[in-house]
Amino acid sequence: MFKMMVEIPGYSYPIIFERGIGSRLGSETKKIFRGQNIALVTDENVARIYGREIRESLEGQGFTVNIIAVPPGEKSKSLSVLEYLYNSLLDAGTRRDSLIIAFGGGVVGDLGGFAAATLMRGIPLVQIPTTLLAQIDSSIGGKVAVDLPRGKNLVGAFYQPKAVYIDFNFLNTLEKRFLRDGLGEVVKYAAIRDRKLFDYLLDCSGEECVDFEKVIPHCCFIKKEIVVEDEKDRGERMLLNFGHTLGHALEKYFHYEKFTHGEAVAVGMYVFTESSELMGWTKKGTAVLLKRLLDKFFLPSSLPIVKVDRIVEIIKEDKKNFDTGINTVLLEEPGKAYIKNISFQNLDLIYSLLSGQLVEGKG
Repeated sequence: MFKMMVEIPGYSYPIIFERGIGSRLGSETKKIFRGQNIALVTDENVARIYGREIRESLEGQGFTVNIIAVPPGEKSKSLSVLEYLYNSLLDAGTRRDSLIIAFGGGVVGDLGGFAAATLMRGIPLVQIPTTLLAQIDSSIGGKVAVDLPRGKNLVGAFYQPKAVYIDFNFLNTLEKRFLRDGLGEVVKYAAIRDRKLFDYLLDCSGEECVDFEKVIPHCCFIKKEIVVEDEKDRGERMLLNFGHTLGHALEKYFHYEKFTHGEAVAVGMYVFTESSELMGWTKKGTAVLLKRLLDKFFLPSSLPIVKVDRIVEIIKEDKKNFDTGINTVLLEEPGKAYIKNISFQNLDLIYSLLSGQLVEGKG
């Protein structure tokens, strides 16, 4: 077992890494929760594979367990599914002295976490991420949210869990596409913060040679260090959005059907890096190295055929924008990132980023 503490002002919680900890969830939960009623929020796929094992582990320690499963996929991060979840939690007798366990990938973590943050003004939460993307990113740091038709994660909160349990065994049942999906976020961490990790990934022949038992805690350490400095996403934490400005827009544009999250972020990272390099904002050669990494893990990098006007409209509604304009995350070079604010009066820069064409006299 390896434990890492997330210590933000006034609150702290552990991230516990252990192969097989899922089968001991009952005894681990007993250490942090003195109540009896537990609502296990998951999706139908995870419930089918792991639901019985998790229920038996929790009930073996005397807990009353209700499993609430939603359809898998981004479309479950909606207000209609959230309402269904609220009603299911209330029907299960969930109260302020209950515990909600979000057990699944990023969608379940965001949806279950937001329900925990808002039902009865807050119910204790535990995150148990089952995908690579959720283990290294979305389960850490307290961001929980649902989508609106107008954009991704537009309704959300900052709500820290009591604990995060990361079991590497859950990756054994992950489809290869979704393992690579998570590697898109691993590449992000390397690109913005850690040249050694970037070079390590370059040396790997593919996902089969990545040592996830080392890479996952390493990525979590990077994220928790950033979150501790900027919990509410007003400064340095925005660096974690590298690739997400365009990535979220592409997900929305294609109705969450063409790309996984990590795939869309991969396109966003490369398109903006290639263009910012052309504009002299990024060290030459960075885009080539980034593309080599994405190709290695079979992640897309090319912008598909889209209506750029519509993509820019979606980007303008992004929750990370301010009155001063659109915050974009760019690379200085592999391992170093910075934030560039592009004013709404200067949106031709966004067009140029998407097209790779230099706009003279801009920026």
